[in-house]
Amino acid sequence: MKNDFGDIPFSPQMLQSLLREMGDGAIAIDALGHIIWINNNYHKMLGIPKGIDPRGRDIEELIPESRLKEVVRTGNSILIDIMNFDDQQFVVSRFPLKDSAGVVAGAIGFVLFDKVGPLAPLMKKFEILGKRLSLAEQKLAQARQAKYSVASIINRSPKIDKVKEQTRAVAQHDSPVLLRGETGTGKELFAHAIHNASARRSGPFVALNVAAIPEALLEAEFFGVAPGAYTGASDRQPEGKLALARHGTLFLDEVGDMPLALQAKLLRVLEEKEFEPVGSNIIQPVDVRIVAATSLDLESMVKKGTFRRDFYYRLNVLKIDIPPLRQRIEDVPVLCDYFLEEFAQRASEPLRLMADSGVQHLMRYDWPGNVRELRNAIERACVLSKAQVLGADAFEEILPADDVSSPSKAPYQEPGMDAADNLPLQIAQLERRAIGDALRICAGHKGKAAKRLGISRSQLYDKLKLYDLS
Repeated sequence: MKNDFGDIPFSPQMLQSLLREMGDGAIAIDALGHIIWINNNYHKMLGIPKGIDPRGRDIEELIPESRLKEVVRTGNSILIDIMNFDDQQFVVSRFPLKDSAGVVAGAIGFVLFDKVGPLAPLMKKFEILGKRLSLAEQKLAQARQAKYSVASIINRSPKIDKVKEQTRAVAQHDSPVLLRGETGTGKELFAHAIHNASARRSGPFVALNVAAIPEALLEAEFFGVAPGAYTGASDRQPEGKLALARHGTLFLDEVGDMPLALQAKLLRVLEEKEFEPVGSNIIQPVDVRIVAATSLDLESMVKKGTFRRDFYYRLNVLKIDIPPLRQRIEDVPVLCDYFLEEFAQRASEPLRLMADSGVQHLMRYDWPGNVRELRNAIERACVLSKAQVLGADAFEEILPADDVSSPSKAPYQEPGMDAADNLPLQIAQLERRAIGDALRICAGHKGKAAKRLGISRSQLYDKLKLYDLS
């Protein structure tokens, strides 16, 4: 049936009935955004003089804040909205108009209220929800900030001082960083420190443990999913980690566990600075710095073909090796003090102290789990022991007896000297014990022991002679 709406298939009687139910004002446009119909009430509400017919004009010429063109473009209704017109505010609804083939041929808008007063209760609820959303977004943004700086790293060892210097140096560049170290050495702590010392410190810090996510979900976790990419995918898919880390740092922990196929895709991100969400053909630019960490031997994995050579070289631009705790055993006392204070604050208990016997017991242990294991040992001792001062007995049942050196392997001390008042002597004692432990672990093989200690073979021979070790 032909009518004022051209080929749009509905009768005038149906429209009039709808208008009576929906509100006082109504206006309709065609697919080009031209006004094709307006009722008398809306004609008056807009202040259009009598005798002037607005049909044929662009809707936005008459109503600059109209969103009817958006409805035509998207085909989606806008059920409720507040529209400003001069000094008035209208509460409006907008709907697409489709022809018999289902193609959007125009749009129609209704004025539900010519004042926002009737919506005051609803507006109040929206205001409260808006504040809650804003607060949640602020908390989420804070959660994505790096928590630690270089100053947060507790140490006494010169080896960690050197790593701190490297951390400050690499933070001034934007190249990828590869953190190498055994599990529990604090690689994520150094990743936080790199971010906080860089020009990206005001951006987000997003961490992703590659080993903790099923392989089938890793790609979506990295790149995000386009709406409708697969059955069940909603129109509001969460963004991938690359998008969340925009203008900031993406920390990839346990990168050695990344599947080969995903390595190839992430290589493109590193080289081309762009990516495509899963199920999308739209390329998105990405501005993010990659900091990766691993406890695996990536060089051996490259030789075996289980880690891509090109991806390894692209990640390994700036490398930082974090020494294990057994190679910086002098850090044990200061770390103990820090963990005791942390536990006391968290548990709201009095601060515990370490006896000399307790410190010596911990310093004779090999610490295969490194700083993380030390932290757990301190916490367990605080929970299980009622003593205010923790001695060796507080840790005897916590640490495996086979991994703690016997008293006969106590720190070396020359006769007549008091180690407690002589810092160089204390360092020498620690060094002698570390060398003895390395030789014991390596079954007397001096080359392996030197590599384990992080020194050359000639340096090891010099120290063996100095400390009268065989």
